[in-house]
Amino acid sequence: MSKQTKQPIEESRKKIWLVDSKGLIVSSRANSLQHFKKPWAHEHEPVSTLIDAVKVIKPTVLIGSSGVGQTFTKEVIEAMTSNNEKPLILALSNPTSQSECTAQQAYEWSEGRAIFASGSPFDPVEIKGKVYYSGQSNNAYIFPGFGLGLVMSGAIRVHDDMLLAASEALAKQVSEENYKKGLIYPPFTDIRKISADIAASVAAKAYELGLATHIPRPQDLVKYAESCMYSPVYRNYR
Repeated sequence: MSKQTKQPIEESRKKIWLVDSKGLIVSSRANSLQHFKKPWAHEHEPVSTLIDAVKVIKPTVLIGSSGVGQTFTKEVIEAMTSNNEKPLILALSNPTSQSECTAQQAYEWSEGRAIFASGSPFDPVEIKGKVYYSGQSNNAYIFPGFGLGLVMSGAIRVHDDMLLAASEALAKQVSEENYKKGLIYPPFTDIRKISADIAASVAAKAYELGLATHIPRPQDLVKYAESCMYSPVYRNYR
């Protein structure tokens, strides 16, 4: 966010609000907060529930990663929809039983307006004759290509900018056709191409930061990544 808006990290941080088991993380709770929560404690009156936090903060994106199933209730989704034309709902907890809501619930409760992705896969949902496709927000998109980029560059250290490069490479793989279907991730069937592009971006960042040890740098990092990838093709000895 800071990179795209040219704002300091502290300013971007103010746009992100967190909710834990005790409610909205605010500065008046600072003395009782764990150290990693303190940078996210903003000035605001205490709010004890997720639904009340959604109503007062009016977020455009709702991310669930608590591992507590069904926390995105009908009331929460409806509140998100009342605040946004296209609310972005990310129910990331696994397994399916712990997902904050299902794809069916997100689309039905938002009257088909939600853009939904989840940690667990869900089948397409049909509502009033229209089919909605949800993306799977899973680290399987990033980690294989990220690891390959480190290996093929011989990186001596992992830098935050490499993670950002991987994320940006993944985002570039989403097409207009995907967006029109309500998808914010590319099809998982393209994972080998996606991984090669991510590996190339991570390796390029390693060379840019002076952390790569495999010298000279390959001219075409995408092709080099593809050449380093394992293909499960076996000889037939019979």
